[in-house]
Amino acid sequence: VDPRSMEDGLAPPARRAPIKCPTAADVDQLPTPTVTSEEFLQFKRKATTIVEEYFSTDDVAATASELRELRVPCYHYYFVKKLVSVAMDRHDREKEMAAVLLSSLYGDVIDRPQVYKGFCKLAESCDDLSVDTPDAVDILAVFVARAIIDDILPPAFLAKQLPCLPDGCKGAEVIRRAEKSYLSVPHHGEIILQRWGGIKNITVDEAKARIADILEEYLAAGDTAEAFRCIRDLQIPFFHHDVVKRALVLAIERGGAAEGHILDLLKSASDQGVINESQIIKGFNRMIDSVDDLTLDVPNARCLLKSIILKASSEGWLCASSLKPLGSEPKKVVEDDPAVKRFKAKAVASIHEYFLTGDIIESVSRLEAENSSCSCFFNAIFVKKLISFAMDRKNREKEMASVLLSSICMPPEHVVAGFHLLIDCAEDAALDNPAIVEDLTMFFARSVVDEVIAPSDLEAMEEEAGRRKAAGSPGMLALRNAHAMLGAKLSAERILRCWGGGGTGKAGWELSEVKDKIGKLLQEYDSGGGVREACRCIKELGMPFFHHEVVKKALVAIIEKRGKDERLWGLLSECYGRGLITPNQMTKGFQRVADCVDDLALDVPDAGKQLGCYVERAKKGGWLDASFSVAKPGP
Repeated sequence: VDPRSMEDGLAPPARRAPIKCPTAADVDQLPTPTVTSEEFLQFKRKATTIVEEYFSTDDVAATASELRELRVPCYHYYFVKKLVSVAMDRHDREKEMAAVLLSSLYGDVIDRPQVYKGFCKLAESCDDLSVDTPDAVDILAVFVARAIIDDILPPAFLAKQLPCLPDGCKGAEVIRRAEKSYLSVPHHGEIILQRWGGIKNITVDEAKARIADILEEYLAAGDTAEAFRCIRDLQIPFFHHDVVKRALVLAIERGGAAEGHILDLLKSASDQGVINESQIIKGFNRMIDSVDDLTLDVPNARCLLKSIILKASSEGWLCASSLKPLGSEPKKVVEDDPAVKRFKAKAVASIHEYFLTGDIIESVSRLEAENSSCSCFFNAIFVKKLISFAMDRKNREKEMASVLLSSICMPPEHVVAGFHLLIDCAEDAALDNPAIVEDLTMFFARSVVDEVIAPSDLEAMEEEAGRRKAAGSPGMLALRNAHAMLGAKLSAERILRCWGGGGTGKAGWELSEVKDKIGKLLQEYDSGGGVREACRCIKELGMPFFHHEVVKKALVAIIEKRGKDERLWGLLSECYGRGLITPNQMTKGFQRVADCVDDLALDVPDAGKQLGCYVERAKKGGWLDASFSVAKPGP
């Protein structure tokens, strides 16, 4: 599917309003035709034909033109429903085509309330769709999540639609699954966008790198047409907000002629429909959110951004009223301020006490009490002090510091701010700690593995530090080493065990202890325990690289019971849906059962047959790759 073809041969798209959730009154006011309406029956027949032709021709522009020519926008919700319902019963190619078409037609051809109503109708009819498509709940949940990721459906759709559906219906299950299994898992954006093989498997990091290259080439050559061609070739219209944000950063950092060229590019992109208004507003809002960080390099960044917003608004290509408030200059915290000195003293005392007692709850409570306003500056000071003291001590304290950092639930940007403080003082600290590069490397990598910060945060740190620090400085070396370490095979296991703790904050468990704990928590859950408690216990093991043992033990128990108890299978499904058990760990667990199935067959003769059935079931659920096989190689 080529979304850029939307621009060929079509009338200029209407200016879009920013996405918002239609109210119940908005949706109720949309005309709902009766089945006897001749006009509606005719539209249904033509819509079905348009959908079938689109899946055959893969022509977005022709589909948009045909739908517009019908001149009945009040029925477009049915087109949304028909497109998705037909795609649900087809291959991944058609599902991806349907998602791209909806993203391309949104706002220009199909109005926001019609898209909203179309998905409401899909949720209401999920019970009927399940008759022909057994896995309709999961497929429709992905479509809902994809629509939210693509900015054609507001996130509030989930909360508003769920109370409108009857209890126990499949539509309600769709809403819950979209929220819990797809939109709440780490890196859900990339997972959902690549679920059906979309965007040519380009990752978010690759997309950001290409966008940066496009903007640099544009500033060097000034070729607007070439820049637009490259932006369209990316085929990620739902990610154009990053083009806007990165362009604004360049305009603020370089100023002068570069600012004028960037604003001309964005204005032309808006006028020609290369970047829609929703994405432009989202890009400006992202810039507003990060302007405080930019002021570290460009002190007057806030004033420059305000000036850019005024220019864009006066030229008519930006709706300033739809933006977040820019606000005034934040009050700067002075290092010599009595409140700062008092917080530092109490933070040092709290950290020393934590290293003596190991009481995480007490340490978290004290930090929350001393920083009740959740100040980024104070949290950053705490992170700096915690890691600085740990680096001067033994591996036990380093492990304890990592565990505390992952237990605090501090906003990632606050942790990143603390890491920047560590980078800034790394040169001085190296005089007392010759191994500071190695220590910082492990702390940076460990924070990513523990999901304290995201991999993209680490890249942003490296990019920002690169503008202020020399390439050979301790901080830059640590960031590059951490990035390389995370890219290595089986890096998570090595990083978690770097200080002997395995992510538990203890001196390290024996393998037999971990297996025993996993066995006990599965037995407790199978005896009537709650799924949330079981997931919490698995997570608290702090050994995500050993979750294949959970899969193996659960599968063995299921096979031994000959499938009479589905509770453990449900637990595996919940763990996979939450992202607690990764596809790699799931595959490893199934493979380990396949390796020992001959021994298992001594007690359960049909163990091999049962395992084959569960493998197929796991493949249908997306847990295992289609190429996975339980067949063993010959001797």
